[in-house]
Amino acid sequence: MAMTETPRVALISGASRGIGAAIAQRLFEDGWAVSLGMRHPELPDWADPARVHLFAYDAADPAAPAAWVAEVAARFGRLDAVVANAGISIPKSVVEISDSEMDQLLDINVKAPRRLAAAAWDMLGVSGRGRVIVLASLSGKRVKSARSGSYSMSKFAAVALAHGLRHAGFDKGIRATAICPGFVATDMALALTDRPAEAMTSPHDLARIAALLIDLPNEASVAEFCINCQLEESY
Repeated sequence: MAMTETPRVALISGASRGIGAAIAQRLFEDGWAVSLGMRHPELPDWADPARVHLFAYDAADPAAPAAWVAEVAARFGRLDAVVANAGISIPKSVVEISDSEMDQLLDINVKAPRRLAAAAWDMLGVSGRGRVIVLASLSGKRVKSARSGSYSMSKFAAVALAHGLRHAGFDKGIRATAICPGFVATDMALALTDRPAEAMTSPHDLARIAALLIDLPNEASVAEFCINCQLEESY
């Protein structure tokens, strides 16, 4: 990037740890300005305040996306990519989960990223090559166990959201991709399995993938990207 060139700007939810933090750092190292959505905003040790913006983001708050995008517009004057990474897991079968728990899964894993993309939509269309990354899951491609069934329902919908965004924005140059990993070495995954962290996909490898997908030209649109740390029949 030339010294006088305005850096591209990415908005990343769930950026305080795990996959979101790794993607934020990778894009920053690639020359991007990044706006980090965190429940409790704190500047990372790698960050240069000139290119890093913090926002107190609560995915359950329907008003948060518009307020966040407005701050990004005022600070940087542009928005080139949205990485919808914030999500939750409730490890219950579709039989035992309550309506309120299912509503929570759908609100955080599906409705929140939709609200975020919608709030950013006009700004994403300005450059003619806006990008939306939805952090879905291999649980959005198959149901691996009864205990993952409810989470899978939400992640199947998250994959459909990415496809819907891809269709809605294609003529505007907006490209959307659902990234679908298996176990990733994060606090969420480590709480769900006995598999050691070193046998899981690294968040930093997912960050490399996200950076690649965001940087591809409009003519190399990737609808879904699946990645796994273990052998399965299809994934």
